Amino acid sequence: MVNWKLTLAYDGTDYRGWQVQPSQVTIQGELQEALRRVTGEGPLPQGSGRTDAGVHALAQVASFALRAAIPAENLRRALNRTLPPAIRVLEACNVPPTFHARHSTVAKTYEYRVFLEKPTKGSKLADYGTLCPPFLARYVYAYPWPLDFPSLVRAAEALEGTHDFLSFAATDPDKTARAEMEASAESKAAEAPTSIRTIFSSIWQEKLLEEGTLLIYRVRGNGFLHHMVRNLVGTMLDVGRGYRRADEIPAMIAARARAAAGPTAPAQGLFLHSVEYPD
Repeated sequence: MVNWKLTLAYDGTDYRGWQVQPSQVTIQGELQEALRRVTGEGPLPQGSGRTDAGVHALAQVASFALRAAIPAENLRRALNRTLPPAIRVLEACNVPPTFHARHSTVAKTYEYRVFLEKPTKGSKLADYGTLCPPFLARYVYAYPWPLDFPSLVRAAEALEGTHDFLSFAATDPDKTARAEMEASAESKAAEAPTSIRTIFSSIWQEKLLEEGTLLIYRVRGNGFLHHMVRNLVGTMLDVGRGYRRADEIPAMIAARARAAAGPTAPAQGLFLHSVEYPD
């Protein structure tokens, strides 16, 4: 048996997330079926994380073992010929038997994209808004209210560090339990509550497109709870809109209650940007 690592990019719009589900089309299911057609084997690829329905990936990582002897580049090309166009294998390589796409992770970076349909105060870019074009709608949150950009920056900075992020976790009991089981494998301190995470960096950036202004939130951490990034974004957008203040973020964290934080941002703006492993 040879252990494999794949790096994938995908458009998650038409999929029910990463994880295989009965009678649902998922990224993991499509990849497993492609491996079966190409190699005659059907290992269930293990992903670095279970992206939700509608969430995209720029560099998701999957691992699995195969008996078939096949050169890495041949496997990559064969899978891309077999997979739907919305899923692409960027890289395939052999890795040591101890490597696991999820358990070996040391850090992940997520990116959330907001298209501004109204002017933004404090922006260094053009202070105008416009309708989100249909060609971007699948990949951004078209935000219909004015925002204060400096407030977004302050809110993002308040999230950095090691905190208990239970206030920003999904409230669905089944999903939360699943996320906590996954998180416990990521946690390096077994005695710590599973909702404790370390955010290494949390920043907002602006990008001027031909179609309008795009705000990009990028967050890097040692792990994330279910819906955590989308809940962080929804809360910060409330701060930018003036519904909340950036200096309220520490109190939201301390409350350890989902009701203390803001709404969940839509799935289509979220991308798994990259996954990091030990050298």
